[in-house]
Amino acid sequence: MAKLYFSYAAMNAGKSTLLLQASYNYRERGMNTLLFTAALDDRAGTGMIASRIGVSSEALLFTATDDLFTIIERAHAATPYSCIFFDEAQFLTTDQVWQLARVADRLNIPIMCYGLRTDFQGKLFPGSAELLAIADTLREVRTICHCGAKATMVIRLGPDGQPLTVGEQVDIGGNDKYISLCRRHWEETVGRWPISKD
Repeated sequence: MAKLYFSYAAMNAGKSTLLLQASYNYRERGMNTLLFTAALDDRAGTGMIASRIGVSSEALLFTATDDLFTIIERAHAATPYSCIFFDEAQFLTTDQVWQLARVADRLNIPIMCYGLRTDFQGKLFPGSAELLAIADTLREVRTICHCGAKATMVIRLGPDGQPLTVGEQVDIGGNDKYISLCRRHWEETVGRWPISKD
């Protein structure tokens, strides 16, 4: 049976690079893949998935109102797909995560989702929370903090370069707005809890 996979990380861990590499591996073997990315994230251009190392590919856009099961079922009927990939999976809705699970379970097509686990306030994105709850396979993609420890958190910078602690959960940006940190340095930076001096 096909599975629903979720690869998650902080910013700048190479999630899009891994997605594009996996899709390439399928295509190199003559298998068809279908790629999706969030419509609200156009940093790489509309309908594009791009990595920081310069690799990119066209992708279909998804919005919060899309019935992904129906879209994939129709596309698969026209062109059989061996795997479906989702970039920016944190922007999926709870219902859409279940739709993707149904694709794996009923259409027998593997679904590989890549995205952030938490936002700049350390809270789960709804799509990520549901993927963590029901995905068959979870994979943490690692990146590092400036101290060399594993980065699991992200801070958002305001226009003045200072870290923000309030605001909307979604604010699209890259290295210009976000920095990945380990939990200790995230706590120290945002001042969320008292930090011991040791």
